[in-house]
Amino acid sequence: MSSRILILSASVGAGHLRAAEAVELVLRETVPTVYVENIDVLQMTNAAFRRLYSTSYVDLVNKAPHLLGYFYDKLDQPSKSGKNRGGRLRLAMEKLNLRKLVRHLERNHWDLVINTHFLPAEIIASLRRDGRLRVPQVTATTDFETHRLWVNQPCDHYFTATDEGKEYLRHWGVPEQDITRTGIPIHPAFCKPKDRRTLRKKFNLDEDRPLVLQLAGGFGVGPIEAIYRALLAVPEPIQVVVGAGRNEKVKEELGRVPVPPQHSVQVIGFTTEMDEWMRAADLVVSKPGGLTTSEALAAGTVMVIINPIPGQETRNSDFLLESGAAVKVNAVGLLTYKVTGLLRDSERLARLRAGVARIARPRAAYDVVSKSLEFLRAL
Repeated sequence: MSSRILILSASVGAGHLRAAEAVELVLRETVPTVYVENIDVLQMTNAAFRRLYSTSYVDLVNKAPHLLGYFYDKLDQPSKSGKNRGGRLRLAMEKLNLRKLVRHLERNHWDLVINTHFLPAEIIASLRRDGRLRVPQVTATTDFETHRLWVNQPCDHYFTATDEGKEYLRHWGVPEQDITRTGIPIHPAFCKPKDRRTLRKKFNLDEDRPLVLQLAGGFGVGPIEAIYRALLAVPEPIQVVVGAGRNEKVKEELGRVPVPPQHSVQVIGFTTEMDEWMRAADLVVSKPGGLTTSEALAAGTVMVIINPIPGQETRNSDFLLESGAAVKVNAVGLLTYKVTGLLRDSERLARLRAGVARIARPRAAYDVVSKSLEFLRAL
């Protein structure tokens, strides 16, 4: 097959880009002859719009998460007037600021577009409605529930993480036959079995002592030091590994925190071996972003949820808790207590691991690619 496939995402947080990368890697692995471009659409706009759309998101996560949750819920409601003037104005601004993307779509031949963010899907749908573009598009959602913004018709197929996400798209009018539950696409490395003891030896970790992996996302955000100190207050000897992402300042700050003698710690930056760190861990302490959560599930590791971002992450948290695959800590002050209790209760840990195994979808990227290629062949 010599098809030309365009993968589009947006760097609003790190998860959408990671999903796009996963789809690209699987495409190149399964169909080496395909021509693939993977584009972060926010790299095709001006600095002001990029800051408004991306950097402002990180600022809100850090400084006003409840405001972010308010807008998330507000945008998930139908227009009261039924005319959706706000949506039309937003779309007009997006197309104006993403003219470079529009030209790239109109001037090049593409057999299929795969979206892992709703921004490019919305623009393509608008261009198709206007008769300016005919390229088929599919969209892979990146949280365990869906949202009204993911619905951008015409879209030829949607991939959702859960049956609940599928049902919500149907609620907004997407035909059932146009939706497939695949899970969230994650790096193909999570499909490959690896021995836990071998991994611990590789990373100079104790083979028998509990390992708690603290994650702060690709950008290293949140009350990282407070969480770290709470983990160091666990009375039993544990190993703590902190993934600080690309935040070098956080790495320096954590390096100055005294470590009790019964514990051992490592602070790591951005890594391409996250699948191995997760497989080596007993617990992952993290916000429940869609990609991080899907990776932890695929690695068979129990999550301790803390500080979910209001909106998509609180909904992700609900799904994990209802599935019996995680525990939630409502305040950093309770983290020591919760982690200590969990590590002391082997039966509860076993039940949680069973819940993790039930909902893990390590081959989601393969299923998205397989279905997309099947759709493409049918055109």
